[in-house]
Amino acid sequence: MRRIINLLALAALCAIGVVPALGQAKECNDEFKGATYKKYYDNRKDKQEVAFQAAEEWIATCPDDTSPYAVAIKKFHTAYKEMTGATQVRKQFEDAYLKKNYAEQMRLGKQIIAADPDNSVAAYIILGNAGLGDATVLNESSQFAKKAIEMVEAGKPFAPMTSKDQALAYLNYTVGKSLVKSAPADAIPYFIKAARAQSELNKNPQLYVDLANAYGEGPIAKFSDEYRTKYLNQNETPESKTLLENINQNIDRQIDAVARAAALTTNPTGKKQLMELLTGLYKDRHKSEDGLNDLLAKVLTTPVPDLPVLLTAPPPAATPTPSPAATPVKPISRLS
Repeated sequence: MRRIINLLALAALCAIGVVPALGQAKECNDEFKGATYKKYYDNRKDKQEVAFQAAEEWIATCPDDTSPYAVAIKKFHTAYKEMTGATQVRKQFEDAYLKKNYAEQMRLGKQIIAADPDNSVAAYIILGNAGLGDATVLNESSQFAKKAIEMVEAGKPFAPMTSKDQALAYLNYTVGKSLVKSAPADAIPYFIKAARAQSELNKNPQLYVDLANAYGEGPIAKFSDEYRTKYLNQNETPESKTLLENINQNIDRQIDAVARAAALTTNPTGKKQLMELLTGLYKDRHKSEDGLNDLLAKVLTTPVPDLPVLLTAPPPAATPTPSPAATPVKPISRLS
């Protein structure tokens, strides 16, 4: 027993003696510097991970060295860390894009843009589309979409989208979606641009539902409220006629948008809802359904109309005067 205790004590003493030897720091002397610099220099092009190891050893052993050799090694060390770090972030960003992890796209994409804002068009585009996949990032996404629109319109690459028009369609749609609740009138030009771009998006009925809602919640609601406040049950005046014409021309755009959505949707429930809305709007505007079928047959062969120009002078005599209190399109969140 005593022998075992003695052996254990000896083993402990041996272990105590070994530990300092294993952890003994290297000396910052000429021999170390020569060998370590050679290891760095010989591998700095073809085996950079080995050169980086040498740089790590140098910095740990000679942290205060300011010689030209130390400056060269430290410069390489910094550049290598930045390069590998950026590569890792880009790989994670690509994975987040492929997996449609929109929150991670935002987090990682912002790092990429911060590191090289002038050469990160793809990151701007991806972040500018993220809000269409995740409403929780929509407002932030729209800011990147606006910048991406500027870059793509200026001739920057449109990847990862397949064409310039496709990129601009989705980016404009993002901005419009971000505005439709808080500033519906401001959303309309973005929806129109998205619809006019040559991409699969202009065959999506939801885009036109959003456009119709923007007209209804924006200019139609605004002008109708103004008419009720100033002119309802009053004698007609040039000013009231002008305001009615402003209402009507926006209702015409709303009808056009609902007609496009109805013509495009293949979902039976969605089509039924849209046709009911369209029929009601059309009858309010024209006092009958005459011409509605013709509108549906031709609407997809005509360009999406411009946002109407605000009239400020009495217009010439026009079509029959409708009720100004036309019902805006009831919002439909999704056609599926």
